[in-house]
Amino acid sequence: MGTPQADVNPKLATIQALLAKAEHPATPEAEAENARERAMEMMAKYGVDEALLSDGQPSRDGITDRYVDLPNPWAMSRVRLMCFIADSVGCKAAHMGVQGTGGVRRVHLIGYESDVQRAEILYTSLVLQMLGGLGAQIVPFGVRSARAWRNSWQLGFIERVTDRLEAIEKAARAAASGETSATGRSGELVLADRAAMVESAFRQEHPRTRTRGGSYSGSGYGDGAAAGDRADIGGTRRIGARAAGALAV
Repeated sequence: MGTPQADVNPKLATIQALLAKAEHPATPEAEAENARERAMEMMAKYGVDEALLSDGQPSRDGITDRYVDLPNPWAMSRVRLMCFIADSVGCKAAHMGVQGTGGVRRVHLIGYESDVQRAEILYTSLVLQMLGGLGAQIVPFGVRSARAWRNSWQLGFIERVTDRLEAIEKAARAAASGETSATGRSGELVLADRAAMVESAFRQEHPRTRTRGGSYSGSGYGDGAAAGDRADIGGTRRIGARAAGALAV
């Protein structure tokens, strides 16, 4: 597998700037919504465009891998979010377990360079939203375990927000089905081949990886799912207070 590119693609830099604008507390809400919507449109289109432009040119956008260390607090929630985002954008991810002291958990990302970069950018934005939203919660009176409630809130957030990401990605891929690549192949065929190549590379690295879902114990799941619906991935308002073994995916 290849090594990471030294420089961020200019289109990705633009997307990052749009996400930063959307997340800045001084940005008026209307501008923030426009920035989020534009960022997600560009992100999905960038992924498809890179696939078509790089067809037959593995040196331009080849399969690579990245190890990402995710710290506490809520390291396992961070792992789930990273893994689910990776899967949504065409990568694969394996949880490598705890590394050293302090509960830091490592995730191994495998995918095409452009998609790995997209996964990292989305994770950086969404983990801030998840933890910020969690910090604004008031655990309901009578809950037996505040930690279980907060854990289930995060699970709800992760599931819902990644469902939305998958829908955006699928729409972009469907729109590209009639396009042709640099070698004249259909967009549908190119994207299918890339998915197969990523799966093969992942299985070579992790032949005995098993899939495991999260625990949904705790009554905070519904509130977290609602927050996931409000997450800033395009045309939605910011998350506020409660106003309303390896692991692979």
